[in-house]
Amino acid sequence: MSKDDTGYEPVFDALMAEVMAGAPRFGHREHVHLTWLAVRRCGVPEAVRLVSDGIKRTARYAGAPQKYHATISRAWVELVGYHAAESGESYFPAFADHHSALLDKRLLTRFYRPATLASPRARTGWVEPDRAPFPWQDQSRHDSGRK
Repeated sequence: MSKDDTGYEPVFDALMAEVMAGAPRFGHREHVHLTWLAVRRCGVPEAVRLVSDGIKRTARYAGAPQKYHATISRAWVELVGYHAAESGESYFPAFADHHSALLDKRLLTRFYRPATLASPRARTGWVEPDRAPFPWQDQSRHDSGRK
């Protein structure tokens, strides 16, 4: 194991294999499926680390480490986690049908301005939404952070 290995590699690889067993390619739907599996198996905080580390590793392996985006990765895990907890669906196709907005890869633009997501700070660390709060966030907390 390399010194930066977090131990999530085998779990991420197993989830990826499960998702790819029925998919011709790894597109946005598969990414949401992988995230849903991670959230259901590990909970949101661990899924953030698991998915983020797996994406970072995959991007490095592909020779494109710049493709990893910390805020986008965490935001998707938190959104999927929120809706997974809300619905309790145990079958991904039903979850995806019930939460079809998650299949729109532009969904984050409801919560973030494009310039915010394009910023180096958002690429390398967590940035709170600046357009609208996530569904679980308190509106007053969001507003107070913008003053």
